[in-house]
Amino acid sequence: MGQLAGYDDRFFMDRCLQLARQASGYTAPNPLVGAVIVDESLSQRSPLPSVIGEGWHPGAGHPHAERFALWQAGDRARGGTLYVNLEPCNHHGRTPPCTEAIIAAGIKRVVVGMVDPDPRVCGTGIARLRSAGVVVDVGIEETKCQQLNEAFVHRVLHHLPFGILKYAMTLDGKIATTHGHSYWITGKEARKQVHQLRSGCDAVIVGGATVRKDNPFLTSHHSHSPNPLRVVMSRQLDLPLQAHLWQVNEAPTVVFTTPMAHSHIRAGLEELGVEVITLPTLTPRRVMDNLYQRGFLTVLWECGGTLAAAAIADKVIQKVWAFIAPKLIGGVNAPTPVGDLGCRLMTEAIGIERIRLREIGEDYLIEGYIKPEEPVPQS
Repeated sequence: MGQLAGYDDRFFMDRCLQLARQASGYTAPNPLVGAVIVDESLSQRSPLPSVIGEGWHPGAGHPHAERFALWQAGDRARGGTLYVNLEPCNHHGRTPPCTEAIIAAGIKRVVVGMVDPDPRVCGTGIARLRSAGVVVDVGIEETKCQQLNEAFVHRVLHHLPFGILKYAMTLDGKIATTHGHSYWITGKEARKQVHQLRSGCDAVIVGGATVRKDNPFLTSHHSHSPNPLRVVMSRQLDLPLQAHLWQVNEAPTVVFTTPMAHSHIRAGLEELGVEVITLPTLTPRRVMDNLYQRGFLTVLWECGGTLAAAAIADKVIQKVWAFIAPKLIGGVNAPTPVGDLGCRLMTEAIGIERIRLREIGEDYLIEGYIKPEEPVPQS
């Protein structure tokens, strides 16, 4: 690992990650990438290495982070060190290969956070740089880099968007009273956290029951943040024709349904500018397949328990955000976050790993990942 005037490579890689996050919610299907170019020759006036170029990737079709950093550095890039959280590309896509620009600029060392899992890259960028005499160090802050682009990695490896199930519940595991009232389980700080989460997602999904009961907006509630595509799953389109989700001037909405749908509701929704898609059978997997084709990276599920259970069973949920409010409301028939998963024994329960607990105002947030199924041993 390189060492620069008391600061090591991790310092500059963290800066790359900070830059990359500025495009959160805008880059799909591309990853979040930031780049920093450092002049290792120390100035007499400062003990710190000089940052001479920075950049981040703003979205698909735009130049990559490395090019923005190189443009800012100009001729000063020659002999410098480039930091980037994802392996530079080595193929012609919507933009030319970054490896060739790095070599042409005279960069002498490249520090890479993680290898790009995209088969078009996947080590070839690193190999191309090394073949040109550039020193390449790989794996600096790799865990942080993997986490930042976990949705991109999942999309590349599994050909599906990364699914997050978010819900808010009381301490006794209820998401509403026995009468269906749910406003508000959590406090303002937790709700702000949800709005921020939405702004980093490409779509947010609910079922028809959520539209009827809660009439949600499902936006990021901030003028400077992107709004996700709002998705409704409803087999028969038993939906009201007046709802916040049909106000598509604020954010687009698509409704997935089946041939059993009420034709007059479909016509009414389409007249309001809502996109309606009919699928032979309406399942979470089929919807996620469609969103994958749209180029999406991250999909947020804010649905009720029945649809949540179906999404988990269809293996389209990879991560859980569970907000827990310090309240008790009781009720044998009060709804819970996840419906029937068919577990008869505790050993059949779906495990959650890599748990993170945070205090959010007066509430708590538990983040975790659904454990992958262990392979069945061959006899």
